[in-house]
Amino acid sequence: MSNVINEQMLVEDMGKYSQDPYGWVLYAFEWEKGELENYDGPDKWQTEVLKDVSEKLKLGLITVTEVIRIAVASGNGPGKTCLVAWLILWAMSTFEDTRGVVTANTENQLRTKTWAEVSKWNRLSICKHWFTVTATAIYSTHPEHEKTWRVDQIPWSDSKPEAFAGLHNSGKRVLLIFDEASAIPDIIWETAEGAMTDENTEIIWAVFGNPTRNTGRFHSCFHVHRHRWFTRHIDTRKCKYTNKEQIEKWRVDYGEDSDFFRVHVRGEFPHTSSMQFIPSDLVEAARGKHLRPEAYNFAPVIIGVDPAWSGDDETAVVLRQGLMCKVLATYRKMQDDGQLAGYVAKFEDEYNADAVFIDIGWGSGLYSMGKQMGRKWTLVNFGGGSSDPSLLNKRVEMWDSIIKWLQAGAALPDDSELCTDLVSAEYKVGETGVNYGKTYLKSKDIMKSQGIASPNKGDALAVTFAFPVRSMSQKLYDQRVQRGGKAYNPLVGNINSGNSNQRYDPLSPLAGRNFN
Repeated sequence: MSNVINEQMLVEDMGKYSQDPYGWVLYAFEWEKGELENYDGPDKWQTEVLKDVSEKLKLGLITVTEVIRIAVASGNGPGKTCLVAWLILWAMSTFEDTRGVVTANTENQLRTKTWAEVSKWNRLSICKHWFTVTATAIYSTHPEHEKTWRVDQIPWSDSKPEAFAGLHNSGKRVLLIFDEASAIPDIIWETAEGAMTDENTEIIWAVFGNPTRNTGRFHSCFHVHRHRWFTRHIDTRKCKYTNKEQIEKWRVDYGEDSDFFRVHVRGEFPHTSSMQFIPSDLVEAARGKHLRPEAYNFAPVIIGVDPAWSGDDETAVVLRQGLMCKVLATYRKMQDDGQLAGYVAKFEDEYNADAVFIDIGWGSGLYSMGKQMGRKWTLVNFGGGSSDPSLLNKRVEMWDSIIKWLQAGAALPDDSELCTDLVSAEYKVGETGVNYGKTYLKSKDIMKSQGIASPNKGDALAVTFAFPVRSMSQKLYDQRVQRGGKAYNPLVGNINSGNSNQRYDPLSPLAGRNFN
């Protein structure tokens, strides 16, 4: 009889902690005893995150279509995975028929670390007899609730993202957790959004990870989408159980503002990811920057077109004039090259473009239609040779020109997709054969397989650097000089046609030229 009474008391106590995960963690484990002899409870940062969840729950979000989104970026070893286990066990112990999904950056991380922590902390929990932990799930021991009261660990697969689309639990509680979230592809994040639509449902989405990349959805939680997430950066120097001696060695060896120390200790995103081609600080300095027209309106107008490769890509059209650029349009992949050619021709006429460059990859049809229309457009072979022997091909040469252009003071529009494209490009260096020592960019196919969006706008900007271009006014000036007369060039003053060294340099940064 006493066991029945005690069990009823336990059920009632669990109900009291339904909106208090911090209180539950203190209640559910025997701190400072047995395996927890040297631990007096959650670390300060863990307490703050648990109380964040509690605050949002107590706002009554269960009655509205709202998602509690928690994002934590930290250095190494502060106890992220431990906190993941607590959230799972609290969610299941305090709300009948809770459903959830947990994934991680790799199957090995999920199986050997994340799920190992869930198993350990369930064994230490006062409610351990309520749940069964298997290799892939934790679920209610009650036979009538095995399917409805459970959290499953599911390795992600970008080829089968639908595994994350069926997480619905109308009127109850949904828990979605991403561990080491920085390396989880965007397609999994996007599919998971489908579980965020149930009415009158308590939905908690918590993501944790080292901030290793300046791209992707984890990064967006702290930047472009930060208005939707409650975010925290955890500096492991301030955590109870981290190795302070090792941290000090890293500080001495790398420096406090090094990317290594920022990522692995301070819990901050790097200035530049390890294989990132264009540094983030260059892009951020140029984003939303305004130039006076006289700083660029003398330069040639160049339009770059990156045609869509596949059905989920977009065709991007970008204009660049000197240090200024803007995105003119994006289009879903079209079957009708004539329609797209009409759009490009309209832009060419509207802006009096001096050149139109098109990626040859999927642009030959567009080029042919333009030729039929009397347009003198140019195809660019991204895989062609580079004038720089250290660069493998034309594509990386053009992207290298973007770096020099940004360094010269270029202005980018406040366009999150373009800026993300620019910092997403990653490079490698050839290790064997004729490519040994040559720098190249990862292909679009490889980027997409890693969950990184195809950099359509970035490539459209890059192709504007394919070849030197002279503006129409400069061509007319050259013609006058070639006829033997003197002409006044407002850019350089009076020029004698015989002194070529005084001529306006079409390759100068101010002219918006290729800097290679």
